Amino acid sequence: MTDQAAGRLVLAATPMGDVGDASMRLRVALGSAEIVAAEDTRRTKALAKALEVEITGRVVSFYDHVEAARIPLLLEEIEAGRTVLLVTDAGMPSVSDPGYRMVAACVERGLAVTCLPGPSAVTTALALSGLPMERFCFDGFAPRKGGQRRQWLRTLVRETRAVVFFEAPHRLADCLADAVETLGPDRRAAVCRELTKTYEEVVRGTLAELAAWAVEGARGEITVVVEGAQPLSADPADLVGEVEALVAEGARLKEACAEVAAATGASRRELYDAVLAARAAE
Repeated sequence: MTDQAAGRLVLAATPMGDVGDASMRLRVALGSAEIVAAEDTRRTKALAKALEVEITGRVVSFYDHVEAARIPLLLEEIEAGRTVLLVTDAGMPSVSDPGYRMVAACVERGLAVTCLPGPSAVTTALALSGLPMERFCFDGFAPRKGGQRRQWLRTLVRETRAVVFFEAPHRLADCLADAVETLGPDRRAAVCRELTKTYEEVVRGTLAELAAWAVEGARGEITVVVEGAQPLSADPADLVGEVEALVAEGARLKEACAEVAAATGASRRELYDAVLAARAAE
């Protein structure tokens, strides 16, 4: 149970580029929190200056390499009744940024946690993509190494939800080339660059078209949206080959049937029977 008499952790979304996107609640929190935990203290102070807000509390750094060491100290401050405001360089804390471990630690101790919603590259890119997005998943940053990236892309071959991920500009061309090879050239996607900033750009097209465009080079912060796969036929007889391929890689038959059934919507029981029937007919 949360102790309402104690302090609290406040997660606050910050502008991705245009300071005009800062909410009034963020402005108030920056000026009133006893402690501001910032991914980059210089950027947070610059944001406050741009918003004409005076930070009266103590500003401490809270980035990946110091996160573990900072958490116990911040928990003590919250337990002492103080408000800790957690902000990152842009967007929502905990979404591919520091914050998750701090929230989990507060939850474990029963400390209050609240959120000041605001800008998010994930939902902004989805809205601008022009792709079906009733259902979507977010995969953070694409793996850096080619082999791991291709392995990750293979998990998206049957993914029917739109997929959103971040990519570094100098790896974008290689990533899109791997996506063409793995997901096919005709899968639609959108590359969103410098969202809400002066040089915002959204390039839409097939993966093949985007891969050709990216060879010319892209700069800035990149968010990619890839269209979900079209649902496959759920006829078990048509999926026997996929099951046998997984079995050949070392999966047990029941596990392989479960994986293919989950990806295609087929009945696991009917798929299992179809594999046995196909084997008996050989």
